[in-house]
Amino acid sequence: MKGKFLTGTVASLILAAGLGGMTPAEAAKESVTRGDYVVQLIKELGVELGDGSSITFKDVSKELAPYVEKAVELNLIHGKSADTFAPDEKLTRLHAFVIAARGLATENAPLDVLNQFTDNAKIHASHKQDMANAAALEILNGFADGTISHTKIVTEQQMELIVKRFVEQYNKEAVTDEDEAKVALRILGTSDIHTNLANYNYYLDKDAKDVGLANTATLIDEARNENPNNLLFDNGDLIQGTPLGSYKALEATLKQGEVHPAVAALNTLGYDAATLGNHEFNYGLDYLNEVMDDAEYTWVNANVRDAKTGDYYFEPYAIIEREVVDEDGDKHVIKVGVTGIVPTQILGWDAIHLTGKVTVDQPVDALEKVIPDMEAAGADVIVVLSHSGIGSDQNVQGNENVGYQITELEGVDAVITGHSHLQFPGDYKDLANVDQEKGTINGVPTVMPGAYGSHLGVIDLELELEGDEWVVTDGTGEIRSINREGLVPSKDVLAAVKEAHEGTLEYIRRAVGETAAPINSYFGLVQDTAAIEIITQAQTWFIQDQLKDTADADLPMLSAGAPFKAGSRDNASDYTNIPAGPLAIKNMADIYHYDNTVATVKVTGADVIEWLEMAAGVFATIDPAKTEEQNIIDPEARSYNFDVLDGVTYEIDVTSPAKYDRRGNVANESANRIKNVQFDGKPIDLSQEFLIIVNNYRVGGSYGAQFVKPDQSNLTVYAHENRQAIIDYIIEKGTINPQANNNWKFVDFPANTKVVFQTADVAKDYIPEGSNIEYIGPSANGFGKFQLK
Repeated sequence: MKGKFLTGTVASLILAAGLGGMTPAEAAKESVTRGDYVVQLIKELGVELGDGSSITFKDVSKELAPYVEKAVELNLIHGKSADTFAPDEKLTRLHAFVIAARGLATENAPLDVLNQFTDNAKIHASHKQDMANAAALEILNGFADGTISHTKIVTEQQMELIVKRFVEQYNKEAVTDEDEAKVALRILGTSDIHTNLANYNYYLDKDAKDVGLANTATLIDEARNENPNNLLFDNGDLIQGTPLGSYKALEATLKQGEVHPAVAALNTLGYDAATLGNHEFNYGLDYLNEVMDDAEYTWVNANVRDAKTGDYYFEPYAIIEREVVDEDGDKHVIKVGVTGIVPTQILGWDAIHLTGKVTVDQPVDALEKVIPDMEAAGADVIVVLSHSGIGSDQNVQGNENVGYQITELEGVDAVITGHSHLQFPGDYKDLANVDQEKGTINGVPTVMPGAYGSHLGVIDLELELEGDEWVVTDGTGEIRSINREGLVPSKDVLAAVKEAHEGTLEYIRRAVGETAAPINSYFGLVQDTAAIEIITQAQTWFIQDQLKDTADADLPMLSAGAPFKAGSRDNASDYTNIPAGPLAIKNMADIYHYDNTVATVKVTGADVIEWLEMAAGVFATIDPAKTEEQNIIDPEARSYNFDVLDGVTYEIDVTSPAKYDRRGNVANESANRIKNVQFDGKPIDLSQEFLIIVNNYRVGGSYGAQFVKPDQSNLTVYAHENRQAIIDYIIEKGTINPQANNNWKFVDFPANTKVVFQTADVAKDYIPEGSNIEYIGPSANGFGKFQLK
């Protein structure tokens, strides 16, 4: 508590120092009671009074109660006992000096400062430190005879002198406080690492400069050196995503007491806390708990609850006490509260692992509940780890991406977000109240650091001490890229993951069969490809085996595949490209990028058309009246949402508006892009029942959940990975010869239009013979521009 608010009341008690010479009668006449003093003190402080209801003293009048309550609250006074204050008792010099010392923020003075007073030995041990502090601050002066005379009663004149000295001392502290109580606090964040721990591309089986926490670690070290007042957080999707993640979960499965390599890397880098992404749940709760229990940092999540008890399943928040140094070199302790959320959609995406075990609160609702708890626990700064994309500035209950809405919550000082694998500052330029230069959304510093370790999020907060509270006065957000010349990966991180990395290399190089034809995804968004064909064939083979001798064996089966690797943002190497010849495990992970499990859903022919309409939302609308270049692919759409349904033939008319937008929401109810849908050579029967083979992610999210009945009676989710189905299929076949069957195509474009798209520039060497694709020239960042004739 600073004495800043004391100007005349503390005076009431402090002035006893050094004045004598009054007769007993004069002293008695001008003496001050404890009640008188408290009233004068609080009035001089100028602080807002309460109603006095919280005090426990039974001898305090209703009129005096608010003043006594505030003095207790400010830690200036204590009662005689829990229920006795003794307001009419005369104020002694001892009490005056003790209260004065408490009113000032100061380090404890050495007790020997009291040796200058001949009667210091008479002071009770419980009061000696406060009296020493008062003497060191020169509020306490003795009498001419060298005594304190601490039992004497304080007169009004003495009180005025004590207050004067107190105020002078306080003003010195106030000036010092203004100079010293400003702190620059740095919050560092990573997100969506997806087990890209080493600087290695397991699909290309070679070192990589554009991925890896080992590379990000160098940026972390640099950012820490720039400001030692820092904390480091991870925003989830840490333990899944590369063959290394699959290797530790499914091959060399993590054992009790063994540290997961991702956790080992975060331990090595000294992370302070982490939250859970949706992919943390891909392998089940038992596996997740085994991963978490070796962390030397705190895991936080505020919206996943135990389905049976309703209690938080994880720690909802953590309060991290961090010693910081202000701009003048003085030390302070700041309490940083950190919490996190995950999309509710995990209940659908990983239903096989989570149904009946956990529930998931809406993220914004959960944060509205937990933030007051964090504040009550003393948090000076509140950071939200939002494993949810920034989304839209228009809130819809149940949205998967609500980062924007989180920045609108009262009490939030900083947000680290992710999940969408985008970048902020950088993306989301079209949202309201976004400051790209400052890196804020609704005034809140926010970062989204890409994916796979590509960027480090850096939030810089400015804090000032106002009274006894730290206040965030300003802040900025930025992201720093690992894509720079001469960056050297962290040897410490590489050492921490060495064993798992080497085991993964052995695992991915294991042969499973051969392909007689090359497999690539360069043109997977504009024509049928072998990269999708192998997925759909393997899934159909798996489900036919699962359903043999069952009532569903004769159902017509449609298999859904997507170009999972079709060029991520700023990464022209993120495509599948497998030459004809031997196939290894690494190639399987290259073909099927995610650890999804096989699922089937029974639908009608009408649903099949809707499914295809939704998939066609990845395309922009082509204006047939324009002659300038038009990009056919919505740059914000995700390639993994473009399902190709093998088993039917169809055409896509991109001159028609999309019925569904890139998020799977209805955009134009009457729009119709999907044309000429045929099954078995005939127009599809809208009422016929079909079985669509897909993955758990699709039927659990916004792109497929609408086709699942409320009771899920038409849904089956298998405890078998789609990728493993491909491996099993190739092992049985030995040699495969995947060929695109061209079951879909675009409706012919008007002759005067110039329809273009981007893919990797090297794709010019892989244009199929007789194709309607023409190479135009190179674009930026290793991409090239192509035209559809």
